[in-house]
Formats: sequence, C-alpha cells, structure tokens
Amino acid sequence: MTADWTSQKRWGIFPELFAGSPSFTFFLSREYLTMRQDGRSNSELRKLSFTTDFTAYASGSVLVETGNTRVLCTVCTDDGVPPWMRSVRYQQGWLTAEYSMLPGSTHVRSRRERPNISGRTQEIQRLIGRSLRGIMDLKKCPDMTFQIDCDVLQADGGTRTAAITGAWVALRIAVNRLMKSGKLKKDPIIGGIAAVSVGIREDQILLDLDYAEDSSADTDMNIVMSHSGQILEIQGTAEKAAFTKEQIIRAIDVAESGLQRSFELQLEAVRQCCPQTS
Repeated sequence: MTADWTSQKRWGIFPELFAGSPSFTFFLSREYLTMRQDGRSNSELRKLSFTTDFTAYASGSVLVETGNTRVLCTVCTDDGVPPWMRSVRYQQGWLTAEYSMLPGSTHVRSRRERPNISGRTQEIQRLIGRSLRGIMDLKKCPDMTFQIDCDVLQADGGTRTAAITGAWVALRIAVNRLMKSGKLKKDPIIGGIAAVSVGIREDQILLDLDYAEDSSADTDMNIVMSHSGQILEIQGTAEKAAFTKEQIIRAIDVAESGLQRSFELQLEAVRQCCPQTS
C-alpha cells in the first residue's frame, strides 16, 4: 500500500523505505491512513481560530471559525434574574443562551425565526446554556444574568459545537473584565469547556464533521467536554445504522484527543485578549 503525499508530509513516512514489505499497512492505524475529502485524517480537527473583541459593545465577543463554519458569540450581562428565580431560595445568578442562523448562512436562505423559533433552535440554545452553566458557580454572581448570543454567519457543519467552544471564550473574557471593573467580586467560572462533533461511517470514527460528512454519516454525535476531561453532554443519533457501546467509547476517545487542541487555542485566545487577568 502506498501512502499519498499528504500522508507522507504529515507523518514523515515514505513508502519507498518499505518497498516490498507487505506489513507496511500496519505502521499506522486505519484512522490515520484514511484521508478525507479535505485532506484531514479521520481524527483531525478542522482549522480552528478565535477572533476576540469582534464587536465593540458586548462584555465579551468572539468570532469562532472552524473550517468554513463561522459563529459570532457575544456575552452581555443584565442586573437581576428571571422572575421564577426572584425568591429568597435563589441567592444566585443565571445564564441563558440564544442561537440563530442568519438568513444567508446556508446555501438556501433560511427565514428569520423569532419570535417563533424551531424545535432545532430551541434544542441547540438549551444545549449551549446547559453546557455553560455546567462550568459555573452561579452563587458567585448573585442577581446577575449572563446572556449568551450565538449567531451563525456561515454554516458548514458543527455550528452548535462551534457555538459552545466560542461562547466559553467570550464568557471567560467577559468575566475577566467584570472582575477587573469590580462588578464581580468572585470568579464564577470553575472550568473550561469545548465541544466537537464525531461521526461513524463504515465503522470508522470521523472527528469534526463538515456538512457533507454529517449528512452521509451512519451515526453522528456531539460531545461537550471540560478541560479536565469530564463529559457534560453527549448527543448521539443513529441516522442510518445503530451503533455499539464499543463505538461510543472509541468516539469519546477520539473526541477527547482532538479537543486538547481546542482547549489550547481557547486559553491562548483569552491570554491574548486579557493578558493581565488570564
């Protein structure tokens, strides 16, 4: 078997060194030998970047780009909490999230949803909110509401995972600034999170699916994980074929490995934006 040029460049392995060796195919796992349409290995993230302070007025704002997917994440704060929390039982703050896809973010224009949002949008914004609340101690920000807005500018798969990953960066920056200004006395963020999609196709695990891969996968999952390796949420659907427990474990392992790079880039984006507080 002959590895293509991309594989040679990435792994530094040249097939001529193994000429006539039938065992060459065992030097790399199947996950790495198989190249995808965009040249990535099965366990490789798309290019990920964060542009901080993308807008001027939010407490924290980030444009997150993963492949051709682009999501603008902003964090604003309000005094007070929702009416259902206005009780002596709730001496804490709150965090809520909204998600939307701009009309021109996909190949076919999508209608603006509000005030009547779709079930998909409700599901995604609840996922974003749950994930971020999972790494916050809301008792440290009493009588304050964090409003997270995630607006998809361009969609090519993984918009919800990109939203979670970018929203954490925006939230971390916002909290740093609130603490510096004295509006927050204690840091309510107890950890970091990021998310990534994973697909199964013909028993191969694919990390960070683009739209074409997501549409053709036998199974697709979204995994939200903390920087310490704890899982906050797993969403998994058998689109074309049922999956096994063993495949779930493999998918989690691939996601955890890939997310290490996401964690590094998140922390670097915060350091560059708030060097004195990170």
